[in-house]
Amino acid sequence: MISNEMASRINAQINRELFSAYFYLGLSAQAESSNLNGTAAWFMAKHGEEMTHALKMYRYLLDQDSTVQLEAVSAPPAKTAGIMDMFERTLNHERSVTEAINDLVDHAGQEKDHATHIFLQWFVTEQIEEEATVNDILGRLRLFGDQGQGLLMIDNELAAAAKKISGAASTASTDA
Repeated sequence: MISNEMASRINAQINRELFSAYFYLGLSAQAESSNLNGTAAWFMAKHGEEMTHALKMYRYLLDQDSTVQLEAVSAPPAKTAGIMDMFERTLNHERSVTEAINDLVDHAGQEKDHATHIFLQWFVTEQIEEEATVNDILGRLRLFGDQGQGLLMIDNELAAAAKKISGAASTASTDA
C-alpha cells in the first residue's frame, strides 16, 4: 500500500492526464475544422494515449488499495493560430507533464516507495518519446513550412503516424 500523500499526488496526475486527453481532443477538432485530417487523426491518437495513461494510474491506485479521487477537468486552451502554434503548445504541454512526472518520481524516492518508483519509470520513458516526437514535428514544420505542399506532406506523415499509434494502442490493450 502507498501513502495517502503519494496517492493524492497520483490522483492529481490522473487529472493532468485527463486534461492532456482533453487538450488533444480540442486540437484534433481544430485541425479537422482546418481540413488537416492527418493532423486531426494524430491528435486524436494522442487523446487515446493520454486516456490510457490516466487509466494505468487509476489501475495502479486500485491495485495499491488506494482511493481514486477524480476531480473536474479544466477546459483546454482557446483556439490556436495554426499548425505551428498547435505543436508549440503541444511541446510546452508535454514539458509540463514531464516536470510533473519527474516530481512524482522524486517524491516516490523521498518516501522510499520502491513500487511507485518502478511504476513511474514507464512514464519517464514515455515522456522522453513524447517530447522528442513533438520536437521532430516542429523541426519538420520549420524546415518544410506550414503552408502548401510542405504542410500537405507533414499532414500525410501525421496520418501515417496516427495509424501506427492506434495500432500499437490496440495491440497493447489486447495484451493486457
